[in-house]
Amino acid sequence: MLWAFLICALGVLGLIGRLGYLMIFRSEHYGVMAEELHQRERNIKAARGTIYDAKGQVLATNRTVCTVSVIHNQITDADEVVRVLTEQLSVDEDKVRKAVEKYSAREIIKTNVDKTTGDAIRACNLNGVKVDEDYKRYYPYDTLASKVLGFTGSDNQGIVGLEVIYEEYLKGLDGQILTMTDAKGVELDGMAEERVEPIPGNDLVVSLDANIQQYAEQAAKKVMEEKNAKQVSVILMNPQNGEILAMVNVPEFNLNDPFTLNYDLTEEVTQEEKQNLLNKMWRNACINDTYEPGSTFKIITMAAALEADVVSLNDSFYCPGYRVVEDRRIRCHKVQGHGAENFLQGAMNSCNPVFIDVGLRLGVDRYYSYFEQFGLLKKTGVDLPGEAGTIMHQKENMGEVELATVSFGQSFQITPLQLITTAASLVNGGHRVTPHFGVKVVGSDGEVRKTFTYDAEESIISEETSETLRYILEKVVSEGTGKKAYLEGYTIGGKTATSEKLPRRSGKYISSFLGFSPAENPQVIGLITIDEPVGVYYGGTVAAPVMADIFSNILPYLGIQPNESYDSQTES
Repeated sequence: MLWAFLICALGVLGLIGRLGYLMIFRSEHYGVMAEELHQRERNIKAARGTIYDAKGQVLATNRTVCTVSVIHNQITDADEVVRVLTEQLSVDEDKVRKAVEKYSAREIIKTNVDKTTGDAIRACNLNGVKVDEDYKRYYPYDTLASKVLGFTGSDNQGIVGLEVIYEEYLKGLDGQILTMTDAKGVELDGMAEERVEPIPGNDLVVSLDANIQQYAEQAAKKVMEEKNAKQVSVILMNPQNGEILAMVNVPEFNLNDPFTLNYDLTEEVTQEEKQNLLNKMWRNACINDTYEPGSTFKIITMAAALEADVVSLNDSFYCPGYRVVEDRRIRCHKVQGHGAENFLQGAMNSCNPVFIDVGLRLGVDRYYSYFEQFGLLKKTGVDLPGEAGTIMHQKENMGEVELATVSFGQSFQITPLQLITTAASLVNGGHRVTPHFGVKVVGSDGEVRKTFTYDAEESIISEETSETLRYILEKVVSEGTGKKAYLEGYTIGGKTATSEKLPRRSGKYISSFLGFSPAENPQVIGLITIDEPVGVYYGGTVAAPVMADIFSNILPYLGIQPNESYDSQTES
């Protein structure tokens, strides 16, 4: 009996000690827990920052929507709640009833509800129904620059494009609504809601110009339809500082409905297959995909050869229509050959044998060193996700055949953005630019929070080489293969290309043209690639006139006026 009494006494003492500890030392902790049990918390989404183009046009903004939810313990007329929400939200009745009858802190019925509908539900004054205002991303131009801007998910976070790259500046900080309830979860009368107001995101100003983007998209759509092409991409850039004025990838998709394919499916697909198709639709071919550039890459070979002083404009060459390198017979696009020509004429004629000879003069080591010097073996650093790198031969694996084919733009792959960035850096006087969209971040009070700066690498070639290169490329347009890019009153420099897709002899080509203006002091540079045009596919015939059409619109828009003294094209 004594042992039993002692055990009971010790147990009581232990309970008293534990109770005293909890009351004295842990009272604050459990007080907070008790308070939390009587609080209902709902988030208030912050308004995402607006994206503006270079002229202040809104490219991405917000629309007010509502989130409708129910709290079981606060509902006094379940049938009425089910009826109203089913009718107003067009949601299955069983789904609404399950949510209404579920014992939980809060059940969301539907998000992204139109504000008019949300106001109508709120006006019904249904106990236990909460209608909270929210924000949904809205793109005023629908499809404009869709693969550049990107879009947000249901949580309002960026998924692709500029929306995800600049997420930290655009997203803002969510607020909260705190409501006091009794032990059953019913809101207490006389206890007002406590609000922690959200902090809106910052605005983003980008270099893209909506008007220039529209000009380029219209031209791209037109040639795509005329040539029944698979895809058309256009990049327009300021070659002096790397600001991207437009980036087109047609067909684009609707940013306000990004999970719907931009074409009709001919057969049923699984959810996984559809997701793969969506991923493909969202891809930005200008930066995510690589291709064989063909003759536009001859710009790089010209620059390297001129800088290395292994060729001059008047050096003599002979083109019989092909060149034999080791055991390979590599043909010129002109089967019968160009005959005798100097280097300038070879460039104007886009003659493969001339560029093979020049590449061989440079040699593998020296040519490869220029790849590195020009920045071709690293990514451009553009402020978009998923940039692909150049796929080039390893130097130790490059023989004379590989060197020959690379010299005129075959047997390796590059992104369109890398090509135009490198060309811009070679014709702007020789400083390597970083292509970019982001200009500055502006707070909701109008104050500039951040101005973006970008790396520039000086003197990748001399000003003298850059000037000679501009002269050659102007001759290509005024007298050579790029004649269809000529624009009355303007000096245009450029290079055409017609690259055969792999596998060879498949009959599939990419037609392209890279051009800039004014040729003597480039203020804008553009690259158009037309994937698998049907019928005539030569870059000089198909791609060059499209760039001329784009330039005819954007040069005056940019304040670049025609020179009346330059009013006729030289005939060759």
